[in-house]
Amino acid sequence: MNKVPLTRKVSFKTMLQKGNRVQVPIVVRWQFKIDTEQVLKVTVHAINVFSGWEVFYARMGRDGRINIPKLQRELLRGKEQDLTGYIMEVTLESA
Repeated sequence: MNKVPLTRKVSFKTMLQKGNRVQVPIVVRWQFKIDTEQVLKVTVHAINVFSGWEVFYARMGRDGRINIPKLQRELLRGKEQDLTGYIMEVTLESA
């Protein structure tokens, strides 16, 4: 199967999972044929937490998840103890 890179921004909402990961919906992965080797510019925002947006570069794992780096998690967290289970707004674009 010939993979093509993500060519435009795509946004979705998902819950932050254990291990500080976000799941890219399978429909998004299928529609844009996102490859695990492709570097993505990831923008995340924790909804109902007053911390703003954080941007980082990452690759999606084979399971369709993206790990949020520790520094970005700490900056997103604000005064919350743990963000696991919070709804995250995620925007992906080609790096």
